[in-house]
Amino acid sequence: MTATVATPLLLSLKVALAATAVILPPGVLLGLLLSRKEFFGKAAVETIVHLPLVLPPTAVGFLLLRALGRDGILGEKSLGFDLDLLFTWKGAAVASAVMALPLVARTARVAFDGVDPRLTGMARSLGSGPMRALAEVTLPLARRGLLAAAVLGFTRALGEFGATILVAGSIPGRTETLALAIFHDMMAGHDDEALVLVGITVVIAFVAIWTAEALLRKREAAR
Repeated sequence: MTATVATPLLLSLKVALAATAVILPPGVLLGLLLSRKEFFGKAAVETIVHLPLVLPPTAVGFLLLRALGRDGILGEKSLGFDLDLLFTWKGAAVASAVMALPLVARTARVAFDGVDPRLTGMARSLGSGPMRALAEVTLPLARRGLLAAAVLGFTRALGEFGATILVAGSIPGRTETLALAIFHDMMAGHDDEALVLVGITVVIAFVAIWTAEALLRKREAAR
């Protein structure tokens, strides 16, 4: 494998794994909240969570760029220190995580919807506290769906382009992921190199989606 292929591939995997690690806890928490709780403004929360699914990725990237800029709400002036995310691989991970959040939260919600709340109630009636009932009953029963959420989030982060290029740029060896490398190879007329990268991306995405679907099918069969 040549450096022109290995470098963006390894960087993409690094970014996607970091994005998944960042977004999985809040995504699962949102899925649990939306599945189990009724509260004022729930529809607004659901809408905001799902916005990255319908907004152009470049719009999300622009908003992140403004928020992370020096004068933004997450910028140096507001926080008193620089998060040092713009035009770094960490910034690419943040942008990818934001774009992956809707898939993670939505799949996690479906996983929790498949767990009968009466089972948690039984655990509570036997003396388990809410956190223990969650850890010993709800999460184990929803584990396949949550694994599917993680896989889908990873896949979405792996293929992110629009938000990433605005937040992290496309610096070879530093922020140039597979999606960005494919774009640049096409623009430069290096169709053969772009085709190799596309092939790698398709294989990774196919395996990830196959795994997620298999996990969801097993969860449905176990119900």
